[in-house]
Amino acid sequence: MLLNLTDHDAPAMRRVIGGIVSADAPVHLFHPAGDVTGGAGFVAAALDPAWDAMPDVERRVDISIRGTDAGGQVWHGEAGHYAGTFANPLFGIPPTGRQAFLRYHEFFRMEDGLATEVQAIWDLPDLMFQAGAWPMGPALGRTGLVPGPMTHDGVSPGGDGAAALGIVGDMLAHLQFSPRGEDAMRLPAFWHPRCAWYGPGGIGTARGIAGFRRHHQIPFLDAMPDRQGNVGDGHFFAEGDYVGYTSWSGMGMTITGGGWLGIPGNGQRLVMRSLDFWRVRDGLIRENWVTVDLLHVWDQLGVDVLARMREVAG
Repeated sequence: MLLNLTDHDAPAMRRVIGGIVSADAPVHLFHPAGDVTGGAGFVAAALDPAWDAMPDVERRVDISIRGTDAGGQVWHGEAGHYAGTFANPLFGIPPTGRQAFLRYHEFFRMEDGLATEVQAIWDLPDLMFQAGAWPMGPALGRTGLVPGPMTHDGVSPGGDGAAALGIVGDMLAHLQFSPRGEDAMRLPAFWHPRCAWYGPGGIGTARGIAGFRRHHQIPFLDAMPDRQGNVGDGHFFAEGDYVGYTSWSGMGMTITGGGWLGIPGNGQRLVMRSLDFWRVRDGLIRENWVTVDLLHVWDQLGVDVLARMREVAG
């Protein structure tokens, strides 16, 4: 585990981050935190607000993998939840006074034991659901706590990950980056019949290939048939049965159809950032954890979701 922030108070958290993230590292954060610099920027823009909102917060880790991408860069990826008593507002999200789970995916480019780049998406939309202050359309998938791997082996699983990386790469060649529609994606060739797709708050979790198609893929494809991933800017890395992927520049697309998240197809061009993990078993994808910076998507469309949330919360 890269960041051990269990049972840490705010000063201890700052010391840990200062020892891990270099002072001049570019730190790319979810909306509205934005891009900052170094461990101090990460703390000021995201971690200090989290510790203020949940004074007893602990960082729970379900997945922690490290590998080398095609360009020779070493990446470390972690997924889990910041968990604690939601006592004070976080980015304006009203507190519940009860336990809350703020889902995160965080990727770190490592050099000589330091993170020289950070990319992080926190699932603020899901925290709005927990606070009863969701201001947008209902999710098609299941909303609720996202579990860790069903095999409980997601922390430093070991192994070079080459086989898993090949399967996920082949799948994406047909899925995410194919312009030829659903039939060309050959989902049964890559996905287990009982796969679980753990999407972000606002989209939700889908079960099985049919659930994935119904609750995410078909509305997504119908709305944005021209979507293309920025593969050249992406970073694939793997360890054991797990694969991580990031392309902070994100997928580029044009919304020409309606139905996805209730957004009308008005020809708006946008980018969509995500940080993904897959678990492969017996040659098929069994679980897929996906965070998407949905607040950034809505912001590009001129919708201030946090302002709408404040109206809902009163």
